[in-house]
Amino acid sequence: MPSRVVSKINHKNTRARRRLEFFIPLLIVFFLAVFLYLHSLKENLEELYADLESKVFKDSKGEIIAVRPNQRGRYAYYGDVSDNLRDLLLRKEDKYFYYHPGINPVSLGRAGLRQVLYGQAGGSSTITQQLAKILLGNENDRSPSNKIKEGLYAISLEIYAGKERVLEMYANSVYMGNQMQGLETASRLYFGKTASGEELTNGEILALLATLSSPSAANPSKEKNGKEILRLAEKFNIAVNLDEIRIMPARNNLIFSEAEFELNSLKADCPKKTCHTTIDLELQEKLRDILSRNIAFATESGAKNGAIVVIKLPENEILALVGSPNPKIAQDGSMINMATEPRPIGSTVKPFIYLEGFKKGLRPYSLVDDREYKYPVSLGFPLYPKNYDGKYRGIVSLQESLSNSLNVPAVKTLEFVGLPEFYRFLERDMMFHPIQELESYQYGIALGGLEMDILTLSHYLSIFPNAGTLRPLTLIKNNGKYLSPMSGADQEKKISEPEYVQLVTKILSDRKLGVEQFGLKSNLNLPQDNYAVKTGTSRDYHDSWTIGYTPDFLVAVWLGNAENKPLKQLSGQSGAGKIWHEAMELIINSPYNKKTPFDFARLKSLDSSGKLSYGLPGDNIEKSTNLLIERDNNLIISPHDQDNFLFSERMEIPLKSKRPAVWRANGEFLSSGQNSFFSPGKPGKYELEASSSGEAETIVIFVEE
Repeated sequence: MPSRVVSKINHKNTRARRRLEFFIPLLIVFFLAVFLYLHSLKENLEELYADLESKVFKDSKGEIIAVRPNQRGRYAYYGDVSDNLRDLLLRKEDKYFYYHPGINPVSLGRAGLRQVLYGQAGGSSTITQQLAKILLGNENDRSPSNKIKEGLYAISLEIYAGKERVLEMYANSVYMGNQMQGLETASRLYFGKTASGEELTNGEILALLATLSSPSAANPSKEKNGKEILRLAEKFNIAVNLDEIRIMPARNNLIFSEAEFELNSLKADCPKKTCHTTIDLELQEKLRDILSRNIAFATESGAKNGAIVVIKLPENEILALVGSPNPKIAQDGSMINMATEPRPIGSTVKPFIYLEGFKKGLRPYSLVDDREYKYPVSLGFPLYPKNYDGKYRGIVSLQESLSNSLNVPAVKTLEFVGLPEFYRFLERDMMFHPIQELESYQYGIALGGLEMDILTLSHYLSIFPNAGTLRPLTLIKNNGKYLSPMSGADQEKKISEPEYVQLVTKILSDRKLGVEQFGLKSNLNLPQDNYAVKTGTSRDYHDSWTIGYTPDFLVAVWLGNAENKPLKQLSGQSGAGKIWHEAMELIINSPYNKKTPFDFARLKSLDSSGKLSYGLPGDNIEKSTNLLIERDNNLIISPHDQDNFLFSERMEIPLKSKRPAVWRANGEFLSSGQNSFFSPGKPGKYELEASSSGEAETIVIFVEE
């Protein structure tokens, strides 16, 4: 071969090789770019898919309490589907699903021909393309550019996600009408069944599949759905009976359980898509039934609302929180969560008052004079504390006073503690956030005027079964602490030494001590001994409270009206007490009752005036017995200094002293004795003096026209 020809051939080969050397890197770069682009599309779709999933709240046993709307305002609870539902889904939507690369060329060709010949579009999308359309949010925008984009995303999904993942994502995100996405969500809310098991009948499966073509017009809640079911049944050769398909009643805001009502109002949240709560859904709904039934049977009492709180001890986990007997009805305040609404707490405040008194040296055997006292208050009108029944009992012990919920001894104990000190106990120690300044309540705190919601009150009362320690509440597992509505207690805090809370619990757990006020038989009696209980009734019977605890759990009940109308002579025992009794019996017979005994190891039993009482080792019994009596050094019991009386002819003002005394009015002798009368002849200012055994006391009263 001539050298010139050889040279030309070599030259051409060199040029070809150089072109190849140039284009190969370009091809590599191109395919790498395509690879990276398609991979990025898949990652983007995975993120969009994750964003579509609703946040789900489950109870302590894994049952669904609530599903929150996703970013598009729809409900999507991700789950599996049964083999039968899966097979029929593929037969209806994409029978060549396992044979195409995300785009079906045959279907595309048919769709293009149909568009050219008849001007009709649609019918060409594979499941993978539909998934891309859903995730991109292009359901209502079917422009050519969107279709091309969806095709690229579909190819990416096929390459990097795989068939099974694509099918799973589609089944969980496809729109099913009524703001639902996914077959599992629709199955639960239309039929009350899961899509993953074998519970769904063929008719129900076809009802779900009939929805896919027209979610708004042909979902199971629409009449048109029946026609689509029959069409699919004929197509798949499946026998169905439309009468056997039971659609669940319409749900308010797609509520999965009534407990979602309370969960939403608590503003519970967690960073994860699935939030595991401490709530026991079965227990919660049983308690709601108890509340609803008792309110329905007690219409004559005037009570229309109620709330129940159950806390697992010693962990302080919220087991149940019922804020309404029926949150689905829009009347009588039923859509208000009364478990988080502040109400006057009545005598349920007294355990805290006595706890602070015991810290300062008082004991259950300490004596107090239960009689009429006068206290000036900031509003200018004096306060004359009275007991629940209007009677005074004379000298009584604090254990008798607390167990029978006497008001006057509670006020005297609060006076001994000191109002500023008790304010500090509530705000600094308990981190309580009152709805108004505590100074505005003054001694009205001991008479039940302080407002608190039942959840916060239950939280605070947990210090008694928890040995004086205030632990934060827990609502979401492994997600930090839950703050009750009126509390800032987010860290474990020691409120009291164990011995002082043991003194309070010892009184509240002795049912014999409360016989005078509550009787031998009452709603407060239970078939086991290791429990303590306290009732409360607010002024004019607006609120009925009963709260009790064992070492294992605490149960609190409030009964009243959301609009704050008074109840008809319904006390804490007769109102909330009945509900509390049923709730306690329910939990006593549950695994939550470990029958743990109370710890009274730090107490010492003693005989006080022939009655069994309790104190602490090392007590100066005589000093503790008389602490309150010795402070009460007034000789004159009534009337009170600065009292005002309206003048009338032949009026008689009763005079009473602590012991027999000589009485004088404006220096003139009236009488001698412990009880006497003063008859002013005319209006005016009078100085009344009582003297006894070298002791004298003078007060001023006013008799006015």
